[in-house]
Amino acid sequence: MISAIKASANYKWWVFSTIAIGTFLSVVDHGSVLVALPSIESHFGSNLPSVQWIVVGYALAISVLILPMGRLGDIVGRKQVYIGGMVIFVVAAGLAGVSPNLGSLIAAKIFQGVGSAMVQSSGIAMVISAFPGTERGKALGTHLSVVGVGAIAGPAIGGLLVSAFDWRAVFFANVPFGIITIAISMLVLPLAKPGPPAEGEARQRFDWGGAVLSGLALLGFLLVVGNGDRVGWTSWFITLGAVATVLLGAAFIWWELRFESPMLDMRLFKRKLVSFGVAAGWFSFLGSSAARFMMPFYLQRVLEFGPRDVGLLLIPPALCLVVVGPLSGRLSDRFGWWGLTVGGLSLSAAAWFVMATTLTESSPVLLIVILLMFQSTGTALFNSPNNSSILSAVDRAQYGVVSALTQLVRNSANVTSIAIATTVVVATMGARGLEPSLDAVSPDVADAFVAGLRWAFWMMGGLLLVGISLAALRGGRPKPAQESRPESVAAGPASD
Repeated sequence: MISAIKASANYKWWVFSTIAIGTFLSVVDHGSVLVALPSIESHFGSNLPSVQWIVVGYALAISVLILPMGRLGDIVGRKQVYIGGMVIFVVAAGLAGVSPNLGSLIAAKIFQGVGSAMVQSSGIAMVISAFPGTERGKALGTHLSVVGVGAIAGPAIGGLLVSAFDWRAVFFANVPFGIITIAISMLVLPLAKPGPPAEGEARQRFDWGGAVLSGLALLGFLLVVGNGDRVGWTSWFITLGAVATVLLGAAFIWWELRFESPMLDMRLFKRKLVSFGVAAGWFSFLGSSAARFMMPFYLQRVLEFGPRDVGLLLIPPALCLVVVGPLSGRLSDRFGWWGLTVGGLSLSAAAWFVMATTLTESSPVLLIVILLMFQSTGTALFNSPNNSSILSAVDRAQYGVVSALTQLVRNSANVTSIAIATTVVVATMGARGLEPSLDAVSPDVADAFVAGLRWAFWMMGGLLLVGISLAALRGGRPKPAQESRPESVAAGPASD
């Protein structure tokens, strides 16, 4: 039966569905854990800053390791890395569920982040490798819809598990479903390893130097950006961290340009589709991610909606990703990406500028939801075509590391966006004589908080204008794809 599946014309969708299960599981896990944090805080008698390291440690592990894991999959085989990552994910989930204290729980989640980095970096690469180049946008767009569904389902599933059992159920639930995912992946995903190098080509070796330097640079960047608003952007800690990050980043580039088999070939950035596409992607998330962090504060502490109602209000924007993502991907395959990327970012920017000019302490919630839906639609229009344009400019042998790069761009921009917007908001509150902290947000200080929020939306709209310029300069309709057919199951150069 498995042989018949692999030989069928629909095999690409079998690969997609298999990866989609793992993606859905990972996204649901993240949303469920967020819901469980208050229960974990209460159980261990801890505080929110300490408990947040469950999420922060997990995210740092993914961000630091996703690029090296993407390259590792390109070298040793993406299926092997993907399944290995799922095994780590499941084992870590079990360890998290039996954690006797908060420290061991945080350690288990960091360990799980290692597995998630392996899964995320190899999963998308296998999906797009299974589709011909003319259907790359369709694959990416449909994958985005899976992420959207997971984002909607995660908090709901987490709330149900915590209510029916306790917070440990959020982690234990991953174990049986993870085992099933591993079994399906072993049967369905193509097993092949990269073939020997062609005559005159250097043998592919894992770039340990690049992996260490990139990991340290990213760790430094994320810690600096994530803590700047808390300890002060001019503090000695932030200043030294920023200097160290810049030096490590420069050392990474120097190393990659000289190593014969670099983890990330820096020469790829000479290609306009790659350099402008990556930059546009970074600015798109930089100009949007903070809203998903800030709006719950506004809805709960200014408009005084309950957590359950806030969750329901944020479902329509998530549904826009589910519906528009696949459509955008298919349109980019047919018409190219220029109009979709520029149009998508323009729609998002327009939504933020309207928000910046109309937001008050008593704005109609319907208007807020509609503007969030417009922004999510713009993101969905932009994301799949932009990533498709980047991947169209690289060889299939580099899909793993470049796919990981697009996700790293998202993760780093998310952290930076939240940090900048938080700084703008709390600085505005401080300038009005209030405590410069989001913890102080309440109906009594709503005018100062909303004023800061309006400035944050002006800033995010301006950042999206930069993204629009980059997307416009990047170019239009793609040239005929040289990788017009999907990778075969048989072993060959850079196959999986």
